[in-house]
Amino acid sequence: MNRITPTADGSNTLYNEEIGEHYHSKHGALQESLHVFIKAGLEHTAGCFPDRQIKVLEVGFGTGLNFLLSAAWCLERNLSLSYVSLEAYPLRGKELESTGYNAYIPDSLWQSTTLNYGKAMQQTSEIAAGIQLRILHTHLHRYDSPERFDLLYYDAFSVQHQPEMWTDEIIAHACQFLKPGGIFVTYAITGKLKRALQGIGFHIEKLPGAPGKREMLRATKLS
Repeated sequence: MNRITPTADGSNTLYNEEIGEHYHSKHGALQESLHVFIKAGLEHTAGCFPDRQIKVLEVGFGTGLNFLLSAAWCLERNLSLSYVSLEAYPLRGKELESTGYNAYIPDSLWQSTTLNYGKAMQQTSEIAAGIQLRILHTHLHRYDSPERFDLLYYDAFSVQHQPEMWTDEIIAHACQFLKPGGIFVTYAITGKLKRALQGIGFHIEKLPGAPGKREMLRATKLS
């Protein structure tokens, strides 16, 4: 179902044969995750919310790369991270380990994540000091929670392959879990997506995209 594939920056991704798409950009999995979700998302959000804990909701855990880089970034800065990720089709542990992402993070973080991957799908797990991970094996439209987050990583497959993940209704459903001032960030940008976010009270920013994409989108919840 999933085939390991190298990308242009030397990092690996997986190709999902059922969906017909890679989990990351073929122009560079590592570069895309760092550019879109860490620099434009996590780093920006940490400046907006001065608390020592950042609460992230992710749509699409996939290979775990966004979590691993987020955890490493927070550990370097002595920030706490509460990370909840929704994944309808979770990888097997061996698939996760095959990615080679241990090259980009501390060994202890990699070992703890791979060791606790299965546990995190059952309950909130402490991966490192101040770093908590919960992976919910569910579809986005079935998710509900009273919890509100600082940052939403929207990392679903593209609209060409998963159009149901980019409807106005599902975007509004996901964004209700952001607190006022919360940040929505994704690799994609379309007129339809911008209008959907503006229609539910978000301020839109067009930012330079990761390699291979001209632009990306970041949006802030106004109230």
